[in-house]
Amino acid sequence: MTTDLTRLLSRHVESGTMPGAVATCGHGYEPVAVGTDAPGGSPLRTGAIFRIQSMTKIVTSVAALRLVQDGVLGLDDPVAEWMPELAEPRVLTSAEAELEDTVPASRPITLRHLLTNRSGYGMMTTDSPLKRAMVASRVEPGNEPLELGAQEWLEALAALPLAFQPGDGWRYHVSFGVLGILLGRLTGESTHDVLRRTVLDPAGMPDTGFAVPREQAHRLLPAFRRTEHGLEQIEPAGAGFYADPPPFDVSHSELVSTLSDFHAFLRALLDGDLLGPELLGELRRDQVPDSVKTPESFFPGFWEGNGWGYGVSVVTDGPHRGRFGWSGGMGTDFFADPDGSICLVMTQVEMDEQIFALLGELQELGGP
Repeated sequence: MTTDLTRLLSRHVESGTMPGAVATCGHGYEPVAVGTDAPGGSPLRTGAIFRIQSMTKIVTSVAALRLVQDGVLGLDDPVAEWMPELAEPRVLTSAEAELEDTVPASRPITLRHLLTNRSGYGMMTTDSPLKRAMVASRVEPGNEPLELGAQEWLEALAALPLAFQPGDGWRYHVSFGVLGILLGRLTGESTHDVLRRTVLDPAGMPDTGFAVPREQAHRLLPAFRRTEHGLEQIEPAGAGFYADPPPFDVSHSELVSTLSDFHAFLRALLDGDLLGPELLGELRRDQVPDSVKTPESFFPGFWEGNGWGYGVSVVTDGPHRGRFGWSGGMGTDFFADPDGSICLVMTQVEMDEQIFALLGELQELGGP
């Protein structure tokens, strides 16, 4: 497997998909590093620190489920108990309606809604008054660094209507920013401290966090976006938004991590060291009813043989049935199979057709 993985990554480096990548695939941890840390740069090392973007979702989900396991809250508890900003949301009469065309929410937003992207907040896939308002309010999801601190972001979001009644639809991403803030409010700690106590320390993830400490900044790679002129740097090496100290409260933000840290997390999760069997089973089971798996809720074809658990996509049909995983917008990806095997890859190039092609080949390489 390691030889095949190295060949796959090397072929994509040679074709210009990315300058380099680190990965591991199989039942054990056998890290490989291929290519360089930047175009024309130094050889990439397996201990490099990457911006994992939306792979953060499973980490915050497990932290929340650990608190459920400890009796701090329940999956169906209204989050407004800790987030009064969300106590009385208004809901658009349709996702395309004008912002004033609303009705009261018929039910409260719960933790379960956040974990499953069904809160009513989320990415709008087509132009609409709500999408334009999200852009203007600086709460529209994207790969660019956040512009607002956690409290200001939450207040801006709460001022907008929901796209649908809580539980009655599916929209990606924004619920997990709310979840990040909720984690801190539940216990009175910082969100970072909650993550450290519930997940990062128990799993053995010393290099994972919202920012890279100054003494480790040399390990943080640059990030790139493909343009017609080649790879354009959009985040610097060892500096920028993810370098310590953060510019503001980033409880709603995403993490940086390493190949070994994230593999340790997945191994601890699968081995039952973080969650009991019931909650782990729920995390990796499709939680989304077919009635809300609509074409406009995400990109075309997403729901074909796929579902969504708690912070992860789950394969519901075909040869990889039971696989769960997810990607990060800066070219990272993981999946785990029912037999306990793990595949994990980290690049530093923003998701595009070439990165998606790499990930598609990895899905087959790691298959049964």
